[in-house]
Amino acid sequence: MTTLAVTGATGNIGGRVAHLLADLQPRLVVRDVTRAPRLEGAEVVAASYDDLDASIAALRGVDVLFMVSGAESRTRREEHRTFIRAAAEAGVDHLVYTSFAGASPDAAFTLGRDHFDAEQAIRETGMAHTFLRDNFYLDLLPFLADESGAIRGPAGDGRVAAVGRADVAEVAATVLRSPADHAGATYDLTGPEALTAAEVAERAGAVLGRPLRFVDETVDEAYASRRAAYPDAADWLLDAWVSTYTAIRDGEVAAVTDDVRRVTGRAPRTLEDVLRG
Repeated sequence: MTTLAVTGATGNIGGRVAHLLADLQPRLVVRDVTRAPRLEGAEVVAASYDDLDASIAALRGVDVLFMVSGAESRTRREEHRTFIRAAAEAGVDHLVYTSFAGASPDAAFTLGRDHFDAEQAIRETGMAHTFLRDNFYLDLLPFLADESGAIRGPAGDGRVAAVGRADVAEVAATVLRSPADHAGATYDLTGPEALTAAEVAERAGAVLGRPLRFVDETVDEAYASRRAAYPDAADWLLDAWVSTYTAIRDGEVAAVTDDVRRVTGRAPRTLEDVLRG
């Protein structure tokens, strides 16, 4: 019997994966056991990514691990590396990690650099691995709008091949059911098309029944508007917010792939599919 562990089960992606694999009775590794989903036969254990000893204990006996990337923070890279080290020391055979499209040490989207660092840490362990390089999430793009309905940022006419979180979860569940078939693979998970920010605003607004619009900003304007709205935000967080748009502008998240269909056997959801549920 293969023992499967799922992290992030209290969140959107990990929670969906846990439910999709409920018949396998996965071990749910969460920070707060009171918030874990109630799945028959599933073991719930507590550990945070920055706690090496608790993570090793939580992962003892696990063969296959689904690792949802940690919450954005200044110490995210160290937290990822601690948990990856714990997985290796606990004897995990195969790690499936949610990375980001175009992850690289110099990615325009600053948090994509964190994902590249995690990928490198996983490779260094020698564990079998599969990387799911998710694009930005279709589910979240409309909610970048402010109270006036404006999505503001320096995205220009760039395009984003955003993906639905449900598609990411279904890809992950498929991989986790037969991990050996996907060992060493890197999947770039996108939606079926690449949209400009203006198209996102128009089409999302039509579904949500709320007028949305895109307001292109310069990089300086973007930093200024966010500093005004969030005066206590750290510089790294401002960089992440603004680089969401510059990554779109620079074409780093525009490529559309067929990986969702190749893995799951069905087409990825459109923006309208996602927003209508």
